[in-house]
Amino acid sequence: MGKRRRVAERRKTKPAVIGGMIAVVVGGAGIGAYALFGGGAAAEDGTSATSAGGKKSVKTGPLSATEVTTAAREFLTAWQQGRVPQAAAATDDATAAKTLLTAYAKDAHIEDVTLTPGTRTGDRLPFTVKGTVSYKGVSKPLSYDSSLKVVRQDTDGTPIVAWEPSVVHPDLRDGDRLVTGESGTPPVTALDRDGGELTTKEYPSLGPVLDGLREKYGKTAGGKAGVELQVIRGKASQAKELSDKTLLELSEGTPGKVKTTLSPSMQAAAEDQVASKARASVVVLRPSTGEILAVANASRGFNTAFQGSLAPGSTMKVITSSLLIEKGLASSDKQHPCPKYFSYGGWKFQNDDKFQIKGGTFKASFARSCNTAFISQAPELADDDLTKQAQQVFGLSQNNWSVGVPTFDGAVPVQSDAQMAASLIGQGGVRMNPLNMASVSATIKSGVFHQPYLVAPSVDGRKLATASRTLSASALSQLRELMAYTAAYGTAAEAMAGVTGDVGAKTGSAEVDGQKKPNGWFTAYRGDLAAAGVVQSAGHGGETAGPIVAALLKQGG
Repeated sequence: MGKRRRVAERRKTKPAVIGGMIAVVVGGAGIGAYALFGGGAAAEDGTSATSAGGKKSVKTGPLSATEVTTAAREFLTAWQQGRVPQAAAATDDATAAKTLLTAYAKDAHIEDVTLTPGTRTGDRLPFTVKGTVSYKGVSKPLSYDSSLKVVRQDTDGTPIVAWEPSVVHPDLRDGDRLVTGESGTPPVTALDRDGGELTTKEYPSLGPVLDGLREKYGKTAGGKAGVELQVIRGKASQAKELSDKTLLELSEGTPGKVKTTLSPSMQAAAEDQVASKARASVVVLRPSTGEILAVANASRGFNTAFQGSLAPGSTMKVITSSLLIEKGLASSDKQHPCPKYFSYGGWKFQNDDKFQIKGGTFKASFARSCNTAFISQAPELADDDLTKQAQQVFGLSQNNWSVGVPTFDGAVPVQSDAQMAASLIGQGGVRMNPLNMASVSATIKSGVFHQPYLVAPSVDGRKLATASRTLSASALSQLRELMAYTAAYGTAAEAMAGVTGDVGAKTGSAEVDGQKKPNGWFTAYRGDLAAAGVVQSAGHGGETAGPIVAALLKQGG
């Protein structure tokens, strides 16, 4: 706070005219004794009454200019001089005022405060605050405008400052605090697999990913947090959904570096692909290792590709087929039922456009995505068979993936009756996202589950999730045959046209309550690439998500 000046120095200060009054600096306070232009203070006092017995009653009536400025002077002068108890006593809530004014110096580290009154308007007086915020050798000037209101005390009508947190700073609400310190988690610079910097300017949809990397690695990546003056919200503000607010940045901080597995060329291509369709999301990864090469979302605010929880529709039939083949309930080239309808658990299921395949093979049913071919096997399955298959072979639905940023690891809950049957075709309670479904294709391609990751486990020594077993050689071979046939002749053929080499694919459409069109899904692999995408509320997967995935598989070739 400012030091007291000698009396001789006070007289050299020029008076400032404030609301028709003269403010003279006293003791370095910036607000001193007030004098009127003639008449004396008594001329503008509010009215009061005296009882017949001579006892003075409570002052009433509008506040005079003198009363407002005098009450304001007492409060502002005490605050500026660091006399917190006196400043608090000049308000109608001394306890709350003392707490916040004490924190102003102690927690916010604001020094050398100068308070300059503006022109009074009625019972309100605006004022300007100037000071210096200093924290661990770092300093920066602070300046802002505030205001106060003067009211009469209920007990005797004496003018007094009406306490509200906004007097200290206009952004403060009840329960909020001003705090200067390190700005939470240090920043990070995320790098692609080639060492280039990843930014939202170049890759617009990476915002949530970069935030996740800072949250996970900010404290261990070698960076240093910046220093900020912040409004830290209390419960009242949080209830109104107000978040902490930075008022002054003293230093930016030094970012640490985190290297990711993202491919700059593949990420750029993924960004371009999702930009062409609203509500599109896609993931590309390497089946042999689990490295994530690209993740992109048309929506910038939420990482649907990693954290979405959506019914995957018929792409789930890859997992269901692996279950049926291992249990001897289906075989690629053997005849398999695909009727128009099949009822189970009180529900009547049907195929898209009510088609049927008479005398067809399971491969034909898979390629055309026949729902009843799968529902018809529900009576032969236990309620937990699909859940175990997803967990034990594909590493899903165990909430134990450690990717490097937050993810949803899929959900395949144990269900019964009609809901169990619906789960077989990716409806019911089954929930996935593009990361999960890209991993499913990757597991078929590589023959073993490799947990996807964005940051190598060697960076922080974390343990990746594993699956407890692999598919039998026969089942794996048949799954690859089913997906290859679908890519060449089935519902994925149009999207996969021109995608050459060792390929496989599966389409999906997932009905969602309240949507006129289903969510379109597509999962596929080519060589050592696997990808999956979803376009919400857009229609069939082969027509919506299929072109996005196919384009990225071509990019990798």
